[in-house]
Amino acid sequence: MRPINYLKQNPWFRLMRFDKPIGIYLLLWPTYWGLWFASNGQPSLKNLIIFTLGVIVMRAAGCVINDYADRHVDGSVDRTKHRPIPAGEIKPTHGLTLFLALIVIALFLVLQTNPLTIKLAVVGVFLAATYPFLKRLTQLPQLGLGMAWAWAVPMAFAAEQQALPASLWLISGAIVLWTIAFDTYYAMADREEDLKIGIKSTAILFGKQDLLIIAVLQVLTLILLATAGNYFNRGWIYDLSLIIAAGYFVSQHLQARARKTEGCFKAFLNNHRVGMAVFIGLALDYSL
Repeated sequence: MRPINYLKQNPWFRLMRFDKPIGIYLLLWPTYWGLWFASNGQPSLKNLIIFTLGVIVMRAAGCVINDYADRHVDGSVDRTKHRPIPAGEIKPTHGLTLFLALIVIALFLVLQTNPLTIKLAVVGVFLAATYPFLKRLTQLPQLGLGMAWAWAVPMAFAAEQQALPASLWLISGAIVLWTIAFDTYYAMADREEDLKIGIKSTAILFGKQDLLIIAVLQVLTLILLATAGNYFNRGWIYDLSLIIAAGYFVSQHLQARARKTEGCFKAFLNNHRVGMAVFIGLALDYSL
């Protein structure tokens, strides 16, 4: 059996979304931004391994707790009704146990760093665990996701420098805004069904101004990343990567302009290329 087929057929791997690695990419690239900025382009091999594994584990944990939180509504949505918990393949309590096991693994990884990083990791676990429940409490759950995503940056600085310089918040701020933008595309694909079942999102909050607000968020993302690049004395290669990212942002708007489900989802997926382009530019800028 091919590995990819096994990932799709095994309910536990599907619960952790190992069959859909886009979420790993979307978290991995900004985590690497933080590591490269924090280490002046030379992260320790130890931290690189810890943070890479941490991304995989915490993304899986986030997916599991998300499905646990949505267990009563996923069965009513065409896109999610075949997920392992609503489909009856995995009991909710077993899913919660898996989430706790993943958190234990993540904490074991972070224990290999330093006290400051460990303290920050506790906040990171809280952000990851509470995000899925925000969809019932606020129209801005994407802000919670952005904060969880961006928390990798102070953790990276803590691991590499054992300090939290004010400059890191430029990078974190950019990640928060970028995450709100790309996850709004994702929410736009689900907007009609979310309205039926009472799930809240920025796609619903922004309404007809969704694409305009996404554009503003993306522009602000690029401004913050450019400011961070200037502060950390980055050169033209990094600047070029931001221009490429801007081009991807434009293509996303073209994909989603009709607000069709397929186009919005393609725009969401395209953000993997944004994160990768910025990282490649940053890594090359430091190495050349």
